[in-house]
Amino acid sequence: MSVETQKIVTYRELITGLRMLKIEPGCLVIAHASLSSFGEVRGGPEVLLGALQATFTSFIMPTFTSRPEVIPEVGPAGNAIQYGAGKDSNQLAEFYKPDMPADKIMGIVPETLRKRAGSYRSSHPLLSFTGFQAETALAAQSLNDPLAPIRVLVEQGGWVLLMGVDHTVNTSIHYAEKQTGRKQFLRWALTAEGVRECPGYPGCSDGFQALAPRVEMVTHRVKIGSSVLQAVPLMDLVRAVMACLSEDPLALLCQRTNCERCNAVLQSYRADL
Repeated sequence: MSVETQKIVTYRELITGLRMLKIEPGCLVIAHASLSSFGEVRGGPEVLLGALQATFTSFIMPTFTSRPEVIPEVGPAGNAIQYGAGKDSNQLAEFYKPDMPADKIMGIVPETLRKRAGSYRSSHPLLSFTGFQAETALAAQSLNDPLAPIRVLVEQGGWVLLMGVDHTVNTSIHYAEKQTGRKQFLRWALTAEGVRECPGYPGCSDGFQALAPRVEMVTHRVKIGSSVLQAVPLMDLVRAVMACLSEDPLALLCQRTNCERCNAVLQSYRADL
């Protein structure tokens, strides 16, 4: 019995596929990528990033970090956090530094971009982004407005690019949720200036794939190797989220009964009734 040989994806194939998405030249892109979804990419994440850099004028990726997070003894109610539960983890918290690696859950591609020559990283201790030729968007971020880079991309007609992943990792949906007034959370991080409050922390994303049918008509799709790439105009994405939550304020929440953040969102709506 023969074993099928896994096809190796080349730089040329990446370039060809990315161009087939027909994203207008000059558009800003926020990308989320699973390298393993392609099968094998010759040259690894550096080659994938090189293809992105050659195709798009500028792009960003989330490089979130949890190591600076600390949990206080007390705080505001309805914040989806167990106060006082950080006695051990707080001892292991690290001061945020611009060269702190992205959490492993973010994947190897954004971490490789963070270290890539010419890249720029924002300074949020928990929700940083890194990117290429996107300094203006990244510089818009602040402790009080962690999703500002996405706002800049929306305003400038940007796109979200999902490379072998689905909408459950689509950070831009969090931005759209916030625009509808959906509950956000407060977290705390260890920085060089001490422990700082980080407002505007988003909720759970496990239910976001439910949005896919609403953006299907504007989704550009192509397959490269074994990976399916999807590109959606950010303005259309935001409009879809706002329409969805206008019809059903509880849409896009996950189905886990023990999800603290989704339960807190649910309670916030019940309190308004």
